Amino acid sequence: MDNPSRSERSRNAALDAAITIVTRDGPGRLTLDAIARESGLSKGGVMHQFRTKEAVLRALLEQQMAHFEEFSSRYLEQARQTTDQPELAAQIATLREAISTPRAGAFALLAAMNENPELMAMPRDVDIKKVALMKAEARDPDLALLRWAAARGLLLSSLFGLSSLTDAERDRLFERLLDDSKWTAIEQGAPAAAKPSKATATRAASPRPAGARAAKPASARKRG
Repeated sequence: MDNPSRSERSRNAALDAAITIVTRDGPGRLTLDAIARESGLSKGGVMHQFRTKEAVLRALLEQQMAHFEEFSSRYLEQARQTTDQPELAAQIATLREAISTPRAGAFALLAAMNENPELMAMPRDVDIKKVALMKAEARDPDLALLRWAAARGLLLSSLFGLSSLTDAERDRLFERLLDDSKWTAIEQGAPAAAKPSKATATRAASPRPAGARAAKPASARKRG
């Protein structure tokens, strides 16, 4: 076996061990020593892959974000054939997938929040882009965001052990959130919302640089 393959196996073993520790023992028990014990690697072997606990958490987030992005992309291609809001459908379906595989991402997010809230900028920046895309394709952007937020609420309540719903009840709610026909009457009853242009959606999807100040409306500049 060549060295790159051995290195990749060690890295994956360390990440698998980290997920196991966070899931079983909680984020506070995640240490490089614990990863070494759980994975069977030496501590030196773990540190060859990850110098710090934060590096482990960052790698977990990147790994799980890539996993769900791949799922979302596959679903998006199929959804384009069946709905005029494929981005919304893909995001709701991805949130449902996250519930069915909680080890894969949710516990990594919890660990990141516990250790370093700044790491959450990674998934938050992705959300900003996804929200802009959902709004751009929707006839009623607010309704689209409500459906997406409801799906996220189902995930978070399940993740934190706050949900009193059965699996069957939760699945029915997800099916309803995904079914455009259940929302058509509400969309038709609402005033037509002007869709943002592609340029506007692109700007909205780009996080504002730190320290940047929003431009004042023209009326405010005149008063000044």
